Amino acid sequence: MRKPKVVILGAGYGGLMTATKLQKAVGVNEVEILLVNKNDYHYETTWLHEASAGTLHHDRVRYNISEVIDRNKVDFIQGTVSEINTKEKKVILEDGELEYDYLVVALGGESETFGIKGLKEHAFSIVNVDSARQIREHIEYQFATYKAEEEKKEERLTIVVGGAGFTGIEFLGELSNRVPELCREYDVDPNKVKMLCVEAAPTVLPGFDAELVKYAVAQLEKKGVTFMIGTAVKEGTPEGIIVAKGEDELEEIKAGTVVWAAGIRGNSVIEKSGFEAMRGRVKVQPDLRAPGYDDVFIIGDSALIINEEINRPYPPTAQIAMQQGETCAHNLAVLIRGKGEIQSFTPDIKGTVCSLGEDDAIGVAFGKKMVGGKASFMKKVIDNRSLYMIGGPTLVFKKGKFNFL
Repeated sequence: MRKPKVVILGAGYGGLMTATKLQKAVGVNEVEILLVNKNDYHYETTWLHEASAGTLHHDRVRYNISEVIDRNKVDFIQGTVSEINTKEKKVILEDGELEYDYLVVALGGESETFGIKGLKEHAFSIVNVDSARQIREHIEYQFATYKAEEEKKEERLTIVVGGAGFTGIEFLGELSNRVPELCREYDVDPNKVKMLCVEAAPTVLPGFDAELVKYAVAQLEKKGVTFMIGTAVKEGTPEGIIVAKGEDELEEIKAGTVVWAAGIRGNSVIEKSGFEAMRGRVKVQPDLRAPGYDDVFIIGDSALIINEEINRPYPPTAQIAMQQGETCAHNLAVLIRGKGEIQSFTPDIKGTVCSLGEDDAIGVAFGKKMVGGKASFMKKVIDNRSLYMIGGPTLVFKKGKFNFL
């Protein structure tokens, strides 16, 4: 009798959690599991802001997939997904194709520029290890070039961050710690450096507790960050950005570095493959299957789940993606064996912590607000917990964060 084949696309938080949980739930002769990922490593997306700022080496944010999967039960295929043919139950890769009985789409998100002219061409985005390394090296290059050139271009030392959501604020927290080091290293006057945060919304960290937001803004302003709230970016240019100043007036901000951190959308493969989606995100059924498909699960950044209490989508977070991976693995095991009960997915938000640099953060955990060192400690605990859930104590000791004090 032929074993059913499960193909998991993507080894991010959701995909890797599905693979590691499913490999424990089924026997070696029950199912064939294929895990497909563009790289042979997983990276902690929630650590990329540190690598981008240069406060954490990019190799610290990643680990080899082979270290956490059971190669007796899971076959790993390094490849890039081009399209999914749901009629023929095939995944089209750049260099081949795979058939499936059950499919898990966990391909991760993409930067959303909302159609703003010039951003894709002229702004960086914190999306993967390579982009993080590029941002870090670009910022260092600007400092080195400023120091070396005879006719100084002040704008080289201006860094604009578009977006005051989680990614933007966490990156600014790391950047505000890194800039003094860069000034010492390249013998640059710290007063010449400008860090600007441009946000179209009327507040920093929308949806976060107002008292905690006030603390975060004050801490970052103390470290030299200037906030331009309620200011929409209209265009990205080779020299910087153009923003709306008032109803009809535009202002040019010259900057050597522009990092766009104002939005994420689902994966473009979703739309290309014919799934009904909003900005690349599919409103999945309670059991995480795509509407109209008994054999396709969609989790992570490309899954849209509505928070009924506020009638808005849950944000695509690592915490939710990992929980989806657990539910997805359970439901796959039920389908493979033909016994047990399919579970509905309900996010269990244990808390939210936003880092403001190495030893500072804000957050809410177990119903309590916290700031400073306590919140920073909690952030490291959360980071270590995600490693533990996928790779156990071995991975925590190898990659974990232990500088709690």
